[in-house]
Amino acid sequence: MKGQLLLLGLLACGTVHAEIQTRQISYQADGATMSGYLAWDDALEGKRPGVLVVHEWWGHNDYAQRRARDLAKLGYVGFALDMYGDGKLAEHPDDAGKFMQAVVSNFDGMKARFEAAQQQLLKQDSVDPDRVAAIGYCFGGGVVLNMARAGAPLKGVVSFHGSLGPVGGPAESVKVPILAMNGAADPFVKPEAIEAFRKEMDAAGADYTFVNFPDVMHSFTNPGATAVGEKFGLPLKYDADADAASWKAMQEFLDRVFTD
Repeated sequence: MKGQLLLLGLLACGTVHAEIQTRQISYQADGATMSGYLAWDDALEGKRPGVLVVHEWWGHNDYAQRRARDLAKLGYVGFALDMYGDGKLAEHPDDAGKFMQAVVSNFDGMKARFEAAQQQLLKQDSVDPDRVAAIGYCFGGGVVLNMARAGAPLKGVVSFHGSLGPVGGPAESVKVPILAMNGAADPFVKPEAIEAFRKEMDAAGADYTFVNFPDVMHSFTNPGATAVGEKFGLPLKYDADADAASWKAMQEFLDRVFTD
């Protein structure tokens, strides 16, 4: 009898605590074939917020997909989008720089690629179309900040160790709430860039928060960053404390923007 009760209990737990589900989605944007990665918790019912994830300059890799799953565990639908397309993934910084520059140098194309991914997310029956946000890492952080500058229909954007400068001129008005988190020891983001970002956001009347983690370097959220930095002689270093603190700050930010 006890064994039967235990089995019933385990079956019940298995029903309630479903696995995170994932699916690859192929779509077209800006003349390229993109491969997105959708993650959701199928134990949840009804519509919920969706969150786009924009990858680092390496491309749409396992790390971006992991973050989509992390978002699904929080009750969101996560969609790790592809900004490079055609299966492009960089193994060397030289290639990463070329792939990134090709996107950054064509703002209309960048915007088209982001918007195509957003449309894929909005097609999902489980996504509330009025509650969509975007987060980005490194190159992806710069992308989401520039989508906010461009007035993308988002509830908010979060940049993790992203580039701060605008593509083109400074924004005249920013209506999308912004959370930008940076490592104060990141040599890629100079103090003058931070000052310029603050001035731009203030002048644009933006609802923004800028967090500068002391003694933290670039790519602080990615556990693989330290090894990659050592391999290529780049100033990359994972920081577990800053990773946890920035993720917590993101959760609080999303809670706010999705309930406003």
